[in-house]
Amino acid sequence: MEKIKLIGMNLAELQDVAYKGGMPKFVGKQLAEWIYAKGAESFDEMVNISKKNKQWLTEHYDIGREAPVHQTRSTDGTVKYLFATPVGKGIESVYIPEHDRATLCVSSQVGCKMNCYFCATGKMGFKANLPASAIINQILSIPPRQAVAEGRMNPLTNVVFMGMGEPLDNFGAVERVIEILTAPWGLAWSPKRITVSTVGKLPQLKELLDRTQVHVAVSVHTADTAQRESMMPAQKAFPISSVMKCLSAYDFSHQRRLSLEYIMWRGVNDDIAHADMLVKLIGNQPVRVNLIRFHAIPGVELHPASEERMLMFRNYLNQKGITATIRASRGEDIEAACGMLSTKKE
Repeated sequence: MEKIKLIGMNLAELQDVAYKGGMPKFVGKQLAEWIYAKGAESFDEMVNISKKNKQWLTEHYDIGREAPVHQTRSTDGTVKYLFATPVGKGIESVYIPEHDRATLCVSSQVGCKMNCYFCATGKMGFKANLPASAIINQILSIPPRQAVAEGRMNPLTNVVFMGMGEPLDNFGAVERVIEILTAPWGLAWSPKRITVSTVGKLPQLKELLDRTQVHVAVSVHTADTAQRESMMPAQKAFPISSVMKCLSAYDFSHQRRLSLEYIMWRGVNDDIAHADMLVKLIGNQPVRVNLIRFHAIPGVELHPASEERMLMFRNYLNQKGITATIRASRGEDIEAACGMLSTKKE
């Protein structure tokens, strides 16, 4: 019989595991500390748990850590990792180092249901939701402990749910991973180290806002509603005006941040008229607009906006009192940049 994975369990569930093995309740907390805070990969590492209890755990459970099956390194230092999944198609995660920081772009689904015209993941179609175990495994496995210990890679400072899939379409698993990342018994991170990106899936967006304090990034890409619907089918079910109305009920004027993601395409959404529509959509909301250069994918007849247009667009928004920045493109040479993840290598 296949052993049950402990990775992805919360404290109450780990305490229940200990109880089933006739162990004191505090052993559940020890398990949580070893699995999450210390990143243990085997029961043998758990020196404060008795040999008898470790033997019982080994017979019935598996920690569940799985290393990536492949990695590709970019010339800019970005590393793309491929993980196997039970459904045949893998998932990709992207490690992005920057000075003494490191961000991990995490996947939450195999494929995606949103079918955005410009996204390689959307072209895959939807295969499966990832369980919490497969999501947190990415975070615990990248970067490898040995590489951090030897000073070859930076420990993670931030996690962004911007990889494969729509995170709010798998909200239960994503919320559980956020709990593991932020709980005192887990990794004890500040929620400000975590960003969840979404096309604006309601009502799960409201649940995320009510039940966590993580940063939120909304994929807007164009404030022209007809144009957005033609490129992002989610616009029909979740109009961006309704999304912004939902967001307006929350306070983003302090530490919690709201970002709007805006991929720029030449001759499509890169002029002043589109900038004005975006300004109108934002209104008085305190937001940061991330302008993103389009990364070409096969079968998509779109082209990146020029650097000149992106600068003009950014400066115009800044003049209107809206903080706008141009996001640096990372990992394009290994198909790890925004919108390019598709697990071509299996």
